[in-house]
Amino acid sequence: MSLLDKIGLGQKKNDLAPLIGEKLKKEQEKYSLKRNPYLRAFIFICFIGISILSLPNATINSGLNYTVGQPWRAEDLVAPYTFAINKTTEEIETEEEQIRNTVSPVFNINPNIAIGVQTKIDSLYRNIQPVIESYYNWQESKQQNLSRNFDDSVRFAQEYANAEIQLTESSWTVLFDSYYSALTNNRPVSSFIGVQVKQRLESVIETLMNDGIINRTKASIDQNEIVIRDVVNSTERIATKTRVRDLREANEYAQFQLNRDFNQGVAQLGMEMYNKAIQSNLIFSEQDTQIRIEDQLAQVSPTKGAIAQGQMIIRKGDIVTQQSANVLKSLSASRSQNASVVEKWLRFSGGVIAICMISLVFFMYLFLYRRPISTHNGLFFLVFLTMGLIALASAILLRYDISNIYVIPVAIAPIILTIIFDSRVGIIASVTLAALIGLVNGNDFEFTIATICACSMGVFSVRDIKDRSQFFFTTPGVVFISYIVVIGAFSLTKLGGWESFFSQILFIGINSLFILFTYPIILLFEKLFGITTDFTLLEMSDTNRPLLKELMNKAPGTFHHSLQVANLSEAAAAAIKANSLLCRVGALYHDIGKMVKPSYFVENQGGGTNEHDKLKPQMSAMVIKAHVSEGVKMAEEAGLPKTIISFIESHHGTSVIRYFYEKAKEDDNLKEMLNEEQFRYEGPLPSTKETGILLLADGIEAASRAMKNPNYSKLENLVNKMVDDRVAEDQLSQCPLTFRDLSIIKETFINILVGVYHGRIEYPEEKKAKKKLQNEETPQEQQEPSENQGQ
Repeated sequence: MSLLDKIGLGQKKNDLAPLIGEKLKKEQEKYSLKRNPYLRAFIFICFIGISILSLPNATINSGLNYTVGQPWRAEDLVAPYTFAINKTTEEIETEEEQIRNTVSPVFNINPNIAIGVQTKIDSLYRNIQPVIESYYNWQESKQQNLSRNFDDSVRFAQEYANAEIQLTESSWTVLFDSYYSALTNNRPVSSFIGVQVKQRLESVIETLMNDGIINRTKASIDQNEIVIRDVVNSTERIATKTRVRDLREANEYAQFQLNRDFNQGVAQLGMEMYNKAIQSNLIFSEQDTQIRIEDQLAQVSPTKGAIAQGQMIIRKGDIVTQQSANVLKSLSASRSQNASVVEKWLRFSGGVIAICMISLVFFMYLFLYRRPISTHNGLFFLVFLTMGLIALASAILLRYDISNIYVIPVAIAPIILTIIFDSRVGIIASVTLAALIGLVNGNDFEFTIATICACSMGVFSVRDIKDRSQFFFTTPGVVFISYIVVIGAFSLTKLGGWESFFSQILFIGINSLFILFTYPIILLFEKLFGITTDFTLLEMSDTNRPLLKELMNKAPGTFHHSLQVANLSEAAAAAIKANSLLCRVGALYHDIGKMVKPSYFVENQGGGTNEHDKLKPQMSAMVIKAHVSEGVKMAEEAGLPKTIISFIESHHGTSVIRYFYEKAKEDDNLKEMLNEEQFRYEGPLPSTKETGILLLADGIEAASRAMKNPNYSKLENLVNKMVDDRVAEDQLSQCPLTFRDLSIIKETFINILVGVYHGRIEYPEEKKAKKKLQNEETPQEQQEPSENQGQ
């Protein structure tokens, strides 16, 4: 006897005696990949390990229980030792924001800019020189009426057109007139206006470069000072914004200087030359600025004063304010920092033990009540993979304090498990995950209760999905409202805390939206683990699917038969709490193999000839049996799930095709070599409640349709006889249908057949009532002769 059996946690024993070779079979399964218990143990340990990652490393619980806005219920608290008061997160964020707004931006001097500007000015005048000289030569030859006048005009036109500098016509006119006048009157070159403008521009630009031109607008700089660094000379100085210029201010300064020294036309020439050469020589360095900000942020102190040993922190009955709560948090933080290694390990060990116990409760539930999951490594891995993903997400968020805890989409895991398995697994998963995450989040009771309620309501909303819209709209709304109601209730109990409540609404909304990702996750799990959920079944139940549409066109009688069997199967499955949707879909596809030779089946034969009249009974049996294998082949080619294929394989079990077997026995030539196995379906036998129901519904629907002059008694006898015969033939021996299930199925079939196929049949009770009513309405005098006659 195992330890679990001794303490009463062992699994229920099977009352039936084990089959021969069962022990050997179990030994073989033990070491198979599908049933290996060591693999399940590894999966379970990995899940616990992921949950342990969420535990904070060095936090020591101070044992201080309080709520902001509520009275301090413990005794007076005195500081056990001197400790620093930590700044709140808001205070630190305010200081950091202030630093970011006040640290002066860094601009580096680019010494090559001044040289480059001077080079551009020199280049401009070199390009001007050929044009003004050709103009002077042309004007001279024109004045003297020389023969080269035309050639000079052409040369001037070419130089003017090819000039790399683009000036306005008025500026060129100023240059031409000034140059021609200076040479004509034999004045020095310095009297040429171009030289004067160049000299003045060089002076203005030198002043601007010395003061500095920044490459950003002053409006974009919030600080009053900037840092100017000379990388070449390794110097740094602080300058106010008023001491430097941006490009707009530099242009205004140059315009002012030129207007003061020259007339309007010459000043315009100077500004055109200036705009073609000017550049900023103080270049903003984002990297250096960020380094200065980080240096300042590193100097922010996390504390603000201290509490001395023996100083009163809070008295019994005092209201816990934000300020006193911060002091209490500082005491807890100090306790954690000063804790010994032993204390830290004890705290960590306590968290590990709690996680193991919470996880063990979920494992024991699967072990005791969900044996198909706990013994199947694929399903076992699917369960803990789903929960492990949520545990991993919470570990990341809680360990690195990325966001609010309510953003964790805990409800995804229970909803997935409910859709794949059932609502009980989903509810237990909800409790397990809520307890685990609440534990690692500082024993957050409020989060645990809110999550259990929200996830449970989400589970209830998907336990019977009828369409996708129900899932996409209803379930996220149910989870969101459940969270809001529970958290709002906790806020009411605190007589405050509404700021925290409203701040959490956004995160709860994000949490609820994450539920929409459940649908693609389920589709992925269906492909990876070969499972079939209600989503897939709902899609497959559409009679416009290609396979069903082909069945309707090629074998309309079989299609109608499948619809009737689907109705019977669905009603019977619902009556015994089996999967009615799975039963219906399996029934719709169970006879698709008849499309290969539809005319060989009675439901597709009109009033014409019967194809079996041309065949021997053995050959007819082969044709009839082939519709099972053909159906399996077509289902596999169409990519139907294995769950549906099992309905096709087992809907006749290993029963005998009785009609052709009896027909063969009537032939004296076939009696000696007659073998019953030739007329027996290859199986397998139904292994689930749903496939067992289909086997019964398929035969009963066909038999009731062939019945002549049916009445209630005939239908009742038919159903009872056929069900009893299938049981006697051991066609349901591998099916977990109980005697009570079979009784309910019989009753359901009778009611459906009477109501659907033969709606005019009267129940025995109705006949008695009608007869009694007729006797009451018959006059006494009309009854007496018959009575006398009877005597």
